[in-house]
Amino acid sequence: MTRQRTIKDTVSIEGVGLQTGKKVVLSLKSSPANSGINFIRTDLPNKPLLNLQSLGMPAPEASPERRTTLSMGPVQVQTTEHLLGALSGLSVDNIVIELDGAELPGLDGSAKGFVDIIKKAGILEQDASRKILKIREPVWLKDGDAFLAVLPDENFRVSYTMSYKNEAIPAQYFDIVVDEKSFEREIAAARTFCLKSEALVLLAMGLGRGVGLNNILIMGRKGPFGNKLRFKNEPVRHKILDLIGDLYLLGMPVRAHVIAIKSGHKLNMELVKKLKGLS
Repeated sequence: MTRQRTIKDTVSIEGVGLQTGKKVVLSLKSSPANSGINFIRTDLPNKPLLNLQSLGMPAPEASPERRTTLSMGPVQVQTTEHLLGALSGLSVDNIVIELDGAELPGLDGSAKGFVDIIKKAGILEQDASRKILKIREPVWLKDGDAFLAVLPDENFRVSYTMSYKNEAIPAQYFDIVVDEKSFEREIAAARTFCLKSEALVLLAMGLGRGVGLNNILIMGRKGPFGNKLRFKNEPVRHKILDLIGDLYLLGMPVRAHVIAIKSGHKLNMELVKKLKGLS
């Protein structure tokens, strides 16, 4: 039996939101078995709680600003994908996530900072079996030239093909069987990226206020401006990180082979909607 897990100690980290640029303090706390992933907005009256398992249908929607925003009524938690990716990668099922703002801290634009504080807190096995969504039959969907398919598999495997048709970001492919070790070694440190033109559009929309060369890769023809790649194919690895985080909105791990072509948060959310109907 694979047991559920939470963290042992309370840990905190602070930073600024990539889109809002606002400072936020994030605290992670242990939570009982079967309680799931719980966000608490400590800055709002009555400290409202948003529980992933109670979001129901439809699944949370991806915002047009290239991030995943969760909402329940007027309560929002923005840019959740990197923290959820870390929780998925480290197999943490139950946790309380307190934040004193709407957007999670962007840190260095990857999941590495979240992985580090979760490991600092320590991980505790609980006396309850882990709920796992096992895919029995193929599920697929597409949007234009973007495609996602989920096939039965004994492991959690992701195969991603990225093609921007832009010389600044060459076509890239990466395939990985995701477990705790491979996630931390191959995926967690991959950072958010965009083209210079995309960064200018976000700024024009009043977004990207927390973006700097220390937390995002702004890609040019000769590589990222003022930065160096951590992996030769860091962009496609980051797309896999986003996909892993978005899939964890199911509130449980998936045992399947996920094949993605040019998928982003929007199509990821559509897949979550379909898979919620199977869980």
